[in-house]
Amino acid sequence: MIRTQTLRVFATVADCGNIRDAAQRLGRTVSAVSMTLKALEAELGAPLFETDRKHTLTALGHEVRRLAQDLLREHDRTTERIAAIAAGREGALRIAAVPSVAAQLLPPILTAMLDAHPGLRIELLDTDSASVLALVTSGEVDLGIGGPPARHAAVRFEPLFNDPFRLVCRQDHPLARRTAPLTHADLRGHRLIRNRSTGGLPGLDEPADDVRLSARNVISLLALVQAGAGATILPALATLSIGEGLCALRLSDPAALRTVGFILRRSGTPSPICTAFQTRLRTRLAHTHAEPIRALAND
Repeated sequence: MIRTQTLRVFATVADCGNIRDAAQRLGRTVSAVSMTLKALEAELGAPLFETDRKHTLTALGHEVRRLAQDLLREHDRTTERIAAIAAGREGALRIAAVPSVAAQLLPPILTAMLDAHPGLRIELLDTDSASVLALVTSGEVDLGIGGPPARHAAVRFEPLFNDPFRLVCRQDHPLARRTAPLTHADLRGHRLIRNRSTGGLPGLDEPADDVRLSARNVISLLALVQAGAGATILPALATLSIGEGLCALRLSDPAALRTVGFILRRSGTPSPICTAFQTRLRTRLAHTHAEPIRALAND
């Protein structure tokens, strides 16, 4: 079998027209280049050069040179791409994230990654934490960002930040005039629109029989609140872009918060581009979003 390096030696000699210049370009000795050419001609069973001076190709030499150049170009492109993928400059990245993170935190990070790495392809799926877990577990995405899953043998959770819950209501809602943080008792008697983000939180996750209206999508929840269907409880991050006429009110319960973090499969090693994304998000949270997120808990 003819080795790629052997064809590279032949193509370089054919380009230079002599062995000495080719050896200098290749960083090899003249004798090593000469032996490589002799071995190639012996394997082919026919000469590639008309004379020992190596400045004139035979008919076979011309054909081998053309094919060798095509192969070497493709070989070099392939190895460059492999190196780029290994270095995290190229590849595909599939992320599943809860909507508030997808909308508020990821756009500048993903834009910067696309600008820095033209060969990168990114797919972002925004969905609830249960679906994020399912997508990570099935391998449909490389990583997820959401709330901590229940103990699960297939995944691990790496916390990033805590996000306090807020009551979202219209500005003409009776509770909108309250200045102190709202207690569980304050919420009683007011119609709440149920959603999955508060699942499992004491006092916020009411029995299904007591809830007359529920919705999963944040856009739908805010539209229902805007229409006067009731109030709802959302993570503070999801309330940063609520429309005019709505307000987000603090809750007094210090446990009324969700922890957001990476959801990763236990088995397998993350790709370099996946690791690079995690580093970018942690860095941005540390330098840009960490303080605003803490401020949400104290405003």
